[in-house]
Amino acid sequence: MDAFSILPIDVVCTVILLWIAQGLLGLALQRAPQVICRVIFPLSACISLLLAATGLSALGGVANIAVLPLGLPDLPIHLRLDALSSFFLILLGGASFGISLYSAGYFKRTRGRVLGLLCLEYHLFLASMALVLLADDAYLFMVAWETMALSSYFLVTTDHAIPDIRRAGFLYLLIAHVGAVAILLSFGVMQAGHGIGAYTFGAMREVTLSGFWSSVAFLLALAGFGAKAGVLPMHVWLPEAHPAAPSPVSALMSGVMLKMAIYGLLRVTFDLLGTQLWWWGVLALGLGLITAVFGVMFAAVQGDMKRLLAYSSIENIGLLMVGIGLTLIFHVYGKHTLAALALTATLYHSMNHAFFKSLLFIGTGSILHATGERNMGQLGGLIHPMPWVSVLMLVGVLAISGLPPLNGFVSEWLLLQAFLLSPGLPNSYVNMLVPVAAAGIVLAAALSAYVMVKFYGVIFLGQRRENAHKVAHDADYWERAGLLWLAAGCVLLGLAPVFVIQQIDAVSQLLLGAHLGNASANWMFLAPVDTHRASYGPLYFLLAVLGVMLLTVLLVRRLYHGRSKRGPAWDCGYPLQTARMQDSAEGFGQPIRRIFEPFFKIENEVPTPFDTEPKYHGVSEDKLWYLLYLPLKALTEKLSGWVSLLQHGRIHLYLAYTFVTLIVLLVFV
Repeated sequence: MDAFSILPIDVVCTVILLWIAQGLLGLALQRAPQVICRVIFPLSACISLLLAATGLSALGGVANIAVLPLGLPDLPIHLRLDALSSFFLILLGGASFGISLYSAGYFKRTRGRVLGLLCLEYHLFLASMALVLLADDAYLFMVAWETMALSSYFLVTTDHAIPDIRRAGFLYLLIAHVGAVAILLSFGVMQAGHGIGAYTFGAMREVTLSGFWSSVAFLLALAGFGAKAGVLPMHVWLPEAHPAAPSPVSALMSGVMLKMAIYGLLRVTFDLLGTQLWWWGVLALGLGLITAVFGVMFAAVQGDMKRLLAYSSIENIGLLMVGIGLTLIFHVYGKHTLAALALTATLYHSMNHAFFKSLLFIGTGSILHATGERNMGQLGGLIHPMPWVSVLMLVGVLAISGLPPLNGFVSEWLLLQAFLLSPGLPNSYVNMLVPVAAAGIVLAAALSAYVMVKFYGVIFLGQRRENAHKVAHDADYWERAGLLWLAAGCVLLGLAPVFVIQQIDAVSQLLLGAHLGNASANWMFLAPVDTHRASYGPLYFLLAVLGVMLLTVLLVRRLYHGRSKRGPAWDCGYPLQTARMQDSAEGFGQPIRRIFEPFFKIENEVPTPFDTEPKYHGVSEDKLWYLLYLPLKALTEKLSGWVSLLQHGRIHLYLAYTFVTLIVLLVFV
């Protein structure tokens, strides 16, 4: 190779440095908000696109490895760019391109020092996520991981003057650090006491652990990365932090940051740990199934736009955990093709979720700026003043609902195919679990579509519920560009699944030693395992839908001979329609609240017949908060009170404590 050739890993490192430089430049130019919004954020978007292109070019090649003489003494920094990290770099770059374009329009309303700090934190957040994907040793990984947590914490608490936002930020930071401790302990187990030189991932790959210690490392990794991803029961930070953050930050956290946890779990489970056990897959599958159903169930009863999308993210993380669990089960039992299919569905859904959830979050940002309202019960009829936002968000709604030919359908279809094509496994308990899990996935997918009908219908359709929303305006050009990019990603990822799977095959080959060769036999048809068992042609489906629509229009015109007129909608003979006759967000979620009532802590405010202005208000809260976290908080406060008894401020007592400690150490050591 030419000595002066530029490797992909060099480009990624340059991107990280450019992002850090942009953040510092934004802080220096805090008195010039127009420069930050019109130059720095669009330039950041271009750098994101370069990162995605670099990841795509490196996906099928050999791993790039670099060692930098930085860091602590005897602890140089190790970097590695392989197929797994390349795939997630594509995800990071592709999603952040649209979000950064949107941010150029969204943050123009922010002024002064806040905008400068926000620009710095935003780009440190991007750089730290890229560094997590490049890290090839535990030291660098933890530094990047904690930088990602701290920068996102400061972004969440941008409006720190509001007490609820400060509480949401503290909860997020607390759970993030608990998860980081678990990840650090997992690395410690995999290092296996082999000295300071065994902290690199390459050394961990060479260590052979017993089944017990492998299980300990996996469980710690599952707890640590699960806390960051929002897996039950460590999900409580997610519906609090996402609504508190600015909408582009919510999009980055939900669309991209949660996938860093998925990346970490895949890296540890299939790359660093040489041994996998079947019950790991059962545990991940069970946790994922419970998380998915829980998330979509709570999303259905939300009245706040961003809280609804946050609970929807929990549901999608549950689907990803199900895919990881299924991959583990098939891999352990030697079903390599099905393991590759389950892993492909997991990675595909990670990419899909990055695009459609980012699209929906930044769309809610435009709605919030246009109306000043997050409560869906106060919205309605926004399709008329906000046509661009309504059309582009409709793409995201259809994609997350799993409707063909958009991207959400492909990954969920692949995951279902992995369940349906699974043969009899040697373990009877696993055989019983697989059909139950498949039914749970179908339930979650159906409820997800129900949630999105509520989300879109209550916000955009019907009549305005508040007169103040007459001044609602559409997104500006920068915001439209970001929305359009993410919507186009949802369409293209749905129409070109064979190309996407060909790229994912490199990751499957790295982690499992198998890939889906049959899926790419014909680019027009997607056949995961066998064309005689199941296949899907997205382009043909799209042409069929367009053909039916065109035929319908032609038939209507022919039957009515071109004579048509507009008239008011039929209203059952009652001409005085008002917005109060429309189904509210609470009313739409009422059936789910009734069906799953034992899982909610419900507080209702019901009007009496004598109220002159009757209003209904219902709150459905998470019982886990009251059953788990509040008792844990009380216990922590009690223990802190006991420990505080040792602190009297008297020097002779502290000297006595030190003396007793030394005596105990001398006796036992």
